[in-house]
Amino acid sequence: MAYNLCASPSSLYQPLCNSLSSPSRDPKPKPSTHSFIKLPTFPPQSKPFSLLQLTTTHVSLHDAVQQQSEKEEENARDTNGKAVGTSSKSYVWVNPRSARASELRRKSYDARYSSLVKAAQDLNSCEANEVEVSRVLNGLGHNLLEQDAVVVVNNMTNPAAALLAMRYFRDKLKFNREEVMYNVTMKVLRKCRKMSEAEELFDEMLQRGVKPDNVTFSTVISCARLCNLPEKAVEWFEKMSSYGITPDDVTYSTMIDAYGRAGNVEKALNLYDRARAEKWRLDAVTFSTLIKIYGISGNYDGCLNVYEEMKALGVKPNVVTFNTLLDAMGRAKRPWKAKILYKELIDSGLTPTFATYAALMRAYGRARYGEDALIVYREMKEKSMELNVVLYNTLLSMCADLGYVDEASRIFEDMKSCKVEPDSWTFSSLITIFSCSGRVSEAEKALNAMVEAGFEPNLFVLTSMIQCYGKAQQTDDVVKTFNQLLELGITPDDRFCGCLLNVVTQTPMEELGKLVECVEKGNPKLGSVVKLLVQENHDGNFKEQAAELFTSVAADVKKAYCNCLIDLCVNLNSLERACELLDLGLTLEIYTDIQSKSTTQWSLYLKSLSLGAALTALHVWINDLTKAVESGEVLPPVLGINTGHGKHKYSDKGLASVFESHLKELNAPFHEAPDKVGWFLTTKVAAEAWLEARKEAEVVAAA
Repeated sequence: MAYNLCASPSSLYQPLCNSLSSPSRDPKPKPSTHSFIKLPTFPPQSKPFSLLQLTTTHVSLHDAVQQQSEKEEENARDTNGKAVGTSSKSYVWVNPRSARASELRRKSYDARYSSLVKAAQDLNSCEANEVEVSRVLNGLGHNLLEQDAVVVVNNMTNPAAALLAMRYFRDKLKFNREEVMYNVTMKVLRKCRKMSEAEELFDEMLQRGVKPDNVTFSTVISCARLCNLPEKAVEWFEKMSSYGITPDDVTYSTMIDAYGRAGNVEKALNLYDRARAEKWRLDAVTFSTLIKIYGISGNYDGCLNVYEEMKALGVKPNVVTFNTLLDAMGRAKRPWKAKILYKELIDSGLTPTFATYAALMRAYGRARYGEDALIVYREMKEKSMELNVVLYNTLLSMCADLGYVDEASRIFEDMKSCKVEPDSWTFSSLITIFSCSGRVSEAEKALNAMVEAGFEPNLFVLTSMIQCYGKAQQTDDVVKTFNQLLELGITPDDRFCGCLLNVVTQTPMEELGKLVECVEKGNPKLGSVVKLLVQENHDGNFKEQAAELFTSVAADVKKAYCNCLIDLCVNLNSLERACELLDLGLTLEIYTDIQSKSTTQWSLYLKSLSLGAALTALHVWINDLTKAVESGEVLPPVLGINTGHGKHKYSDKGLASVFESHLKELNAPFHEAPDKVGWFLTTKVAAEAWLEARKEAEVVAAA
């Protein structure tokens, strides 16, 4: 085979660039019976290397590194001493068995390049002082070329030694383009993330009268980007015009990322629009920043659109891209999309990182995908990943909302065993979990631990404790907790008073007086309405006071207040007041779409009602059906009651199970539909017969 002993451009430039134009070559010679050695020949004063260019996405050396050859190329001869080439040709061929072949191989630039790389490696490991750097570089001899200096510095990773080497070469050589040497030195500083040193080197360039070029700025800008200093990148980008330099497409692409991370969203998006129009080449980092920009602004569809554009352009998403998307889908509460993206990440051969699992856990936790979040948690533990307090809190908060009491206890124990310090949110979630499940001693233990850890109980925590004591019917502790709230200077809000009202509905009659006083202190208008109910005061302005109360409270608690007040009426056997409140709730549109009518079915919807409110709504509906039949209105073929099929997260009972037994007590002909979960249905004939029987029973009872 033939040995290529030319000064290979690829071997010289490969570490510096991605794509370069190679010197032109003669056509491939015809096959021969002998092996030959291919050698470059240059006429006197020729330029063996006309271009040294770096075209990576961050920095490029645009101009020629020109150096005159110090020796004329010797004519190569075969073993018989006959010349096989002349200096007028680009290449000569020498028999590899020739005695000259070994010497020519030694003199080729490939061998020279290896010694230069070795010198760079020695400089990387030596002490960064002038003596040591000079010792290593003196070993290269005195016949240094300009491209020798570029190759050495470009292969360095020791920034301090690189600066000394650059100055050594600067003193030894007369550079045709000194900015090239500065640029390649800046590349080393960028590689080592030395932003301040890069800025100092730029100042040195100016002091020496060396004019910076596009490459200089793109290198400094990309250095700022790698150092996570987007504001610095913007600062340097905006300096370019003052030096008469127009950024190229690569620099503009980089600035999309820089502007986005610096918070100048409008500028970043404008550049992105221009990038699409002019078909700039964008990298995965820039796309990740764009996805983050859209995510922060709440444009989650925009995140997905950028992702699709990225794939259409053939840019392969990296782990950061997927993590950014997962985080956005978590905030968008689209856990199903997070699942799809995670599968795409795995299918692409990427390895999930801690940030991947953290984003997934937040996505599932926020959306209350309990089982999925716990699977992620267990996988992280299997991989020995250490969760932080934020992730533990995400899990505990989810458990509180889903009623995962046992899981929460295990997670908290794991948190303690991993020596992760709980914060106030940790304790708040624990107290909520134990309070809602009626575990008084555990809730009190968590509260004491919270105080011992230096956290003062807040309104949320005290609301949970009141709920806990109310479930356990420990009325005195409810009062004590309410007084503690006032002593801490905390003003009860609508949610707290709603919780207190809910406790009132669970309290025995003989102890109601203790709580009515607390309700009055917390919300005087609510206290006035409760007092009218408890004292069975049939004041004619009850409905007006209740309407004034509902008008004064926040929209998100109105239904809870109305439900609780109706429940209290039912507990007090005050059906008339309960019906008044239900009617008021319908008038104020606190309740909507409770009843519906069509030609085929009349329905009663109770899913959003408390038990007392649902029973009251049923009573009103039965009366409406009775009036309809009495007035001669024709009932539809089917009548239905929809209770929903769910159950309370902290209880084994749902509205459907309670309602089923109540309908049996009424001897109502409604039966649970086997093919429609949560529905109790009956026919027109059965309903009419039952309503008629009820009417007759009432007549008999009245007699």
